[in-house]
Amino acid sequence: MNKLKQTGLTLVLAMFTVLANAEDRVPDPKDFMRSNGKIYVVMAVVVTIVVALFLYLVSLDKKISKLERKS
Repeated sequence: MNKLKQTGLTLVLAMFTVLANAEDRVPDPKDFMRSNGKIYVVMAVVVTIVVALFLYLVSLDKKISKLERKS
C-alpha cells in the first residue's frame, strides 16, 4: 500500500510540474484575440446573450404579473 501511495504522489507532482511549465509557453489569450480583432466578435456575442436574457426575464415577469392579477 505504501508503494501505491508513493506512485500516486509522484504522478500528481509530475502533473503539477507539467502544468506549471506549460503556462510559460502559452501566449496570452487576450493579446491573441486583440491582435486578430476577434475580441469584438466575442464581446458582441456576450452582449447579445445578456440582452436576450434580460428581455426574456422582462417578458416572463410581465406574464407572471398578468397571471397574478387574474387570480
